[in-house]
Order: sequence, then structure tokens, then C-alpha cells
Amino acid sequence: MNLPNKLTTARMILIIPFVICMMVGKSGNLRFLALAFFVLASVTDWLDGYLARKNHLVTNFGKFMDPLADKLLVSAAMICLVELGRLPAWIVIIIISREFAISGFRLIASDNGIVIAASWWGKFKTTSQMIMIILLIADLGGVFAVLEQIFIWLALALTIVSLIDYIWKNKQVLSMQS
Repeated sequence: MNLPNKLTTARMILIIPFVICMMVGKSGNLRFLALAFFVLASVTDWLDGYLARKNHLVTNFGKFMDPLADKLLVSAAMICLVELGRLPAWIVIIIISREFAISGFRLIASDNGIVIAASWWGKFKTTSQMIMIILLIADLGGVFAVLEQIFIWLALALTIVSLIDYIWKNKQVLSMQS
């Protein structure tokens, strides 16, 4: 297993201590430890992709597991934030539903020999979600409360835009299933 794939695997493993710290340490030091786990896991998202492309280490494992690891991390964080009353459930339902829809769409494409790479809209969506989650976990108040709201709505908007973009650019995949 190459280094980018190890980083992807590490990101999935980091979800466990992250969730434990989020749910046990609803305030105080464990919340900041959860934040550290989330930031570390988020950095591996950027780093594994960078290393895979730079060193020509792109693998089928990475193509499949990297987006899955992102979805697991972000979904786990948002579900914890719903539990803690920091994020409305309806927003999380829309965001997670988009992830399931795109995963299904990619699976259909893959069955037909088509690989759907991440688009810029998808990358912006993931980045906005991660920033939103960091702000919500940090819970710094003041002007940051305004930033939290901006990033909640930005993440939701980019989630919808990226869904439409994926489907529109790859609509031929839908016609392959009869």
C-alpha cells in the first residue's frame, strides 16, 4: 500500500477518536482534541491527493476510498453536530443524500467503464463543508457565529450545485441503465 492510500486509511481510522471526543467531550478540552483530530484528518485529504498526483501513485483503491473517506469523515462530523444542537438535521440530510446519490451515480458509471473524477465544484463543496465543521466545533462565538452561518449556507449551496454539475456533465450515464 502506497503512502497516499495509507493516509486515506488513516483518515478513516481518525474518525473513531474524533467521534468519541465529540460525543464525550461536548465542551472543554476534549472538544478541542476532537477539533485537532478533524483538522488532521482534513489535512490528510489534501495531502494524499497531492502526493498521489505528484508521484504518479494514483490507484483504483485511492480513486474509490479517498472520496469515501471524505464522506465518512464529513458525515460523522455533521451527525455529531446535529446531536450537539449545532447544525440543523435537515441540512445534514440534504448533504448526506447528495453524497449517496453521487456514490450511486459513480457506481453506475464504473459498471459501464466510466470513471467520474472529482470536479472543482465537488472540491469547493468539500472544502466549504470542512471549514463549516471546523467553525462549528470550535464554537468561538462573536463574529465567528456569523462565519458559521455563512459557511453552513455556502456548504449547502455548493452541495446542491455540485450535485447538478455532476449529473449534468455525466448525464449519459443515466441513459446507460435501461
